[in-house]
Amino acid sequence: MAAEELSFRAMGSDAHVIVVGGPPGSAAAAHRRIDDLERRWSRFLPDSEISHLTRRAGEWVVLSADSLLLVQRALDAWRLTVGRFDPTVLGAVIRAGYDRSFDRLGPAGGDTPSSLTVGAAGIEVEGQRVRLPAGVGFDPGGIGKGLAADLVVAETLAAGAAGACVNLGGDLRVAGEPPDGLSAWTVAVEHPASPEPVALLGLHDGAVATSTTLRRRWTAAAGEERHHLIDPWTGAPSTSDLTLAAVVAADAWAAEVLAKAVLLRGSEHAFDLVGGLGADALTVDRQGTVRSTPGLAAFLGPQGLRRRVEPPTRPTPPEA
Repeated sequence: MAAEELSFRAMGSDAHVIVVGGPPGSAAAAHRRIDDLERRWSRFLPDSEISHLTRRAGEWVVLSADSLLLVQRALDAWRLTVGRFDPTVLGAVIRAGYDRSFDRLGPAGGDTPSSLTVGAAGIEVEGQRVRLPAGVGFDPGGIGKGLAADLVVAETLAAGAAGACVNLGGDLRVAGEPPDGLSAWTVAVEHPASPEPVALLGLHDGAVATSTTLRRRWTAAAGEERHHLIDPWTGAPSTSDLTLAAVVAADAWAAEVLAKAVLLRGSEHAFDLVGGLGADALTVDRQGTVRSTPGLAAFLGPQGLRRRVEPPTRPTPPEA
């Protein structure tokens, strides 16, 4: 069955779309839809609905159905991860130096002050309206990429495709028939310091998301090296002993937030959350040791799981 494939930049990341057996132009339609969601959701675009929501914190704001769903999923994720994902850490992210898109940030980071505080517990949703607490900013972060992958795959199949894959910077969703007559979609979990994948996962319908502290890094004015993964419990970049976490789940938005939660919890409690949520995970720590939940074996082929990745000896390149 014929397949269309596109690679492009979207949501500050490399994007990859594969559509199997769809109407002509299906991959291009998926690209346009992803661009539409980015225009609605990016905190780096001043006219986006999400930027508008932050500017009007303390007031009711009417959102589109897409943006309302994003807020609802972000609140679901905040509850699901017991606060290890928090969509209101925007102020902490800006104060850490991540004050513009990473494509424009540069190795020195930014220096924009911010008085924004956290306050996910105070977000109100009423019909199509959302109200942030005064002084609180909203940053969907990676959950926007995961939710976009979920939406675009579902819409592509509804439009007549036999199968689809959307990968937005490591937040990946697959469903339906894979290309080339394969029995399952094969997803590589990659580590920035290794030329070989940590694992090859076979999925029929589901999602994989990867979170790492080894990319999107910069150096603050005082010489401190920082990265984008803010721990909501401290308001600072994570100091976890894990450098990478990957999660397999039914939906990409959930896999994304669980991957971050697993990484932030550190190796001692890495898998506590995923165990009861129907998800599986793998981690890599600072010494390069690879661990996984027992259930991950169901997704592995005969090559199994690598048990060690050599720790990086030099800084990893920024995310392409």
